[in-house]
Amino acid sequence: MRTEDGDVIRECLNGDSGSFGLLVDKYKAGIFALAYSKLCNFHDAEDVTQEVFLKAYKNLHTLKRWDSFFIWIRSMTINFCKDKIKSHSRRIDSEYIEEQSQSDLENISLNSYQEDQWLASHKETLALLDEAMKSLPETYRQVLALHYLGGMSGERISQFLGISHANVRQRLNRAREQLREEMATVMDQTFQQQKLSASFTFRIVEMVKKIKINPISDVRNIPWGLSIGAGLIFTVLMFGQHIPFNLPDIAMGLPLPSDMKILKVGEIPVDVVKVSTMTFIGNKGNGEGIAPDPKGQENAFMAPQAEGGNWEKRADMPAARKDINAVAVNGKIYVIGGSGAAYNVSANTFEYDPLKDQWKEKADMPTARNGACLSVLDGKIYVIGGEASGRGDVFSTVEMYDPNTDKWTKKADMLIARQGFAAGVANGKIYVFGGGWRASMGLSTVEEYDPIKDKWEKKNDMPTARGWMARNAPTVNGKIYVIGGWNPIGNPTLTLPTVEEYDPVTDTWIKKADMPTPRTNLAVAELNSKIYAIGGASFDAGGNIVKVFSTVEEYDTETDTWTKKADMPTARFGFATSSLNGKIYAIGGMENYQMAFPTVEEYDTDFRSQSINP
Repeated sequence: MRTEDGDVIRECLNGDSGSFGLLVDKYKAGIFALAYSKLCNFHDAEDVTQEVFLKAYKNLHTLKRWDSFFIWIRSMTINFCKDKIKSHSRRIDSEYIEEQSQSDLENISLNSYQEDQWLASHKETLALLDEAMKSLPETYRQVLALHYLGGMSGERISQFLGISHANVRQRLNRAREQLREEMATVMDQTFQQQKLSASFTFRIVEMVKKIKINPISDVRNIPWGLSIGAGLIFTVLMFGQHIPFNLPDIAMGLPLPSDMKILKVGEIPVDVVKVSTMTFIGNKGNGEGIAPDPKGQENAFMAPQAEGGNWEKRADMPAARKDINAVAVNGKIYVIGGSGAAYNVSANTFEYDPLKDQWKEKADMPTARNGACLSVLDGKIYVIGGEASGRGDVFSTVEMYDPNTDKWTKKADMLIARQGFAAGVANGKIYVFGGGWRASMGLSTVEEYDPIKDKWEKKNDMPTARGWMARNAPTVNGKIYVIGGWNPIGNPTLTLPTVEEYDPVTDTWIKKADMPTPRTNLAVAELNSKIYAIGGASFDAGGNIVKVFSTVEEYDTETDTWTKKADMPTARFGFATSSLNGKIYAIGGMENYQMAFPTVEEYDTDFRSQSINP
């Protein structure tokens, strides 16, 4: 039997539920390890792993891109863990437990972690291990669990988490350093004992045989997506310019991988069978176009139809950078300045081509700095403010970069030197908001820059004094939005969910709906008149990190409402975002003050196919 994910899913949708055991056998170790890294409890981790595979099987018909099965269940695992941590909600398999007979339940124990003699005699050791894992940051728990419990190599962990191999090694080393030597030995032995056995796969297979799922389409000669596409093309040829609407792109699915036959995979033996290699779209239309996904954003990585969107790893920056900003010009993205490990500030200018997924180094900025803002006017990039180091001088400096000539020009300084501020563009002018310096990180000051006069002018103050908000203040319909931030001076909330809208024409402010997740040092991007708030962190009054976020929330300026979207794979703050070609790119950043990421991840906000109006 061909064992690529798409082939196995096809067999399942064609009625061979036993084939699902191949997917369970292939991914159970990684899913179990991921769940344990978040829950620090073997019982709960196995419970979640079982729930994930059962729900995945039940919803196989909703997965359009079969090659994305793994990232789909990975995201599902994260969501299940969040639910279990919050409320220990009702088991997902309970809805069809009632359909099984008592004898089935006796033969297939849903409580798969029933204690055996080894487990009973090692309760104290397990408790100590759980506590030791809880004492580590989640990023360290992940690599430890995936390595020891999931049996993954460094390269496989890198692919699993979407981070560089060097980051995996660094996290593993630091995690081991924080554990006592004897606990590291206990961990190795205990993880070996707790790995999921062949019986887990067998149990899942027996359970899914009881579940009825939507079968694959009965169309024999041509897939539905192809047939409707052919019909539309035929109609266009028939009627030419008389068609009163624009035809959208028709998604044709992905070709399946080349043939590969085996007799045994992991712990589940299979028969050799012949599988069609025809590209296929599983869902039919609804009479009005391509059927929408009923699950919405529940499965954040589910492509192509998930409302939550889809993240993909892209080529790393040439160097790791944090406290950066990014802008797009002429189809390229530019990241300028920032700092590497500790606070060694940079003058680098990096250019990224999303189509080629390649980076180039360009002419260095005259003044090395981090924490600066970038704004674009008439195809020129203005780098504004920033600081020399973590405890160094704060700049009012403004330097302009021309991507066409790769040259820099000095411009008029801001009226007030600052870092940790926001900048936006409207009506041919640049506006800067808030920020400050370490002794006073809570300005409300607003300044306007006129590039024709090369002059700055004071404007009405922002209602909420703050710093370390999203550096790129997006503009929608002529209004500028300043989002999030932090004010350690006289503000009991410290990390803010605040959203305020500025009208440059009237020089007035309006309070808008708060962001659901209070965050500072986040990044935002505007795409299709929606604003996406991504990542960030929360700090205490002393500037210590409380939490680092991977959260993505979408703001609709028309309805003044927020919607949860797919989490970014890499939790981070002090990073940059830029939107281009209908995608958002998250670049660099950090998870603590001592390190920086080169990581780049691309976010497609909506993979849903366009419907067709008859």
